[in-house]
Amino acid sequence: MPVDPMPNPIVLQRADPCVLRHDGHYYFTGSYPLYDRIVLRRAERLADLQAAPEVTIWSKHAEGPQSHLIWAPELHRIGDAWYIYYAAAPNPDVTFDVPDADDTFNHRVYCLECLDADPLTGTWTEKGQVDTGWESFALDATSFVHRDDQYLVWAQQDFAVKGHSNLYIARMENPWTLATPAVMLCRPELDWEIIGFWVAEGPSVLQRDGRLFLTYSASATGIDYAMGLLTASADADVLDPGSWTKSSEPVFTSAPENGIYGPGHNSFTESTEGETVLVYHARTYTELIGNPLWDPNRHACAQVLPFVDGEPRWGVPQPLSRPVPSGVEVLASDGTIR
Repeated sequence: MPVDPMPNPIVLQRADPCVLRHDGHYYFTGSYPLYDRIVLRRAERLADLQAAPEVTIWSKHAEGPQSHLIWAPELHRIGDAWYIYYAAAPNPDVTFDVPDADDTFNHRVYCLECLDADPLTGTWTEKGQVDTGWESFALDATSFVHRDDQYLVWAQQDFAVKGHSNLYIARMENPWTLATPAVMLCRPELDWEIIGFWVAEGPSVLQRDGRLFLTYSASATGIDYAMGLLTASADADVLDPGSWTKSSEPVFTSAPENGIYGPGHNSFTESTEGETVLVYHARTYTELIGNPLWDPNRHACAQVLPFVDGEPRWGVPQPLSRPVPSGVEVLASDGTIR
């Protein structure tokens, strides 16, 4: 067990958590419950993220394609700069010219850049929409550098494929421009991936022990939401779908015995002792009132991911050790209700 304790949740009411460890600090972002801004916080320990001040570094536009439902920002350090990938949609009365578009599933992927040393106080510049090659619902972009090349992995809808989103990968020319066409890595097709919704989303990449582990989430975001896994050799061509092996069963699922439901949309970081840490969001109850999108009580959790002989031992979501809100109010980082 790590010396540094990780009380769970590490951050209350923040879904789609992304934790990046850089220069001795943990940087945290995730979906803000009002879906109207991108926020960052920083602490020296995972245990201190909840109490860390939250800084708004970008807010939604008053109108246009980035004015509605800001989802799932991810913070990345590429070279000497900071980048945030996020999804945004237009106002409900504006739609893209694509078939079957609606207000909720009308997102595109966008990129922000900060060239300053401190991403909380630095200037963030919009680099615009990441052109994935076609216009349709797209979200949950993540990035990794492999053999000195940067890659983007994201979820997007293909109207020729049943379901809401598949996972794609491309090599990047720069952090906001693809250099190669999108390649589909997987689609929702297994029984556990198509409960409620047919989705493959929320990818995250861990490079360790000569392999790449690509996690993703599938099914509707209630108790059935769970995490799947693709694996590839570090020596393989990551743009070749044949290089990736898809696990037939989910690797991380609800743990009713621990009161944790719908774990998913994870990221990876490391403990202060160098252990791999799995970060994910989950709920503590199953009965949701109204649209689950607007229930703020998906909390950011974390636990050590042990490896034995190079294989991850995923285990189950552990019980929470920090009190969580029982209602649907949005709790700000300073403890106030918004």
